[in-house]
Amino acid sequence: MAYLQITLQVDPAHRAAAAGVYEKYKQPFLDTVPGATGKELLLRDEDVQVLHGFRDVADAKAYLTSELFTRDVVGGLFPLLKADPDVRVYDIA
Repeated sequence: MAYLQITLQVDPAHRAAAAGVYEKYKQPFLDTVPGATGKELLLRDEDVQVLHGFRDVADAKAYLTSELFTRDVVGGLFPLLKADPDVRVYDIA
């Protein structure tokens, strides 16, 4: 099992729009991305995180180069971001 954690710096005024991008692509992620096991949106005062579950690290890394991620998700989120996202992949021990 592996996790892909993406931390986004989004102004509070744009959080609803960012959540909309999450909702729009959550089911396509679960239905079409190889190895996808789950996806959660985590909100904090200082940032927004999206936690993706995968069968393994290779699946998580492959998602980062997929059209769903690079074209659809990044394209939808890019205008809302204050800084580059912090992207981390974790393997479960």
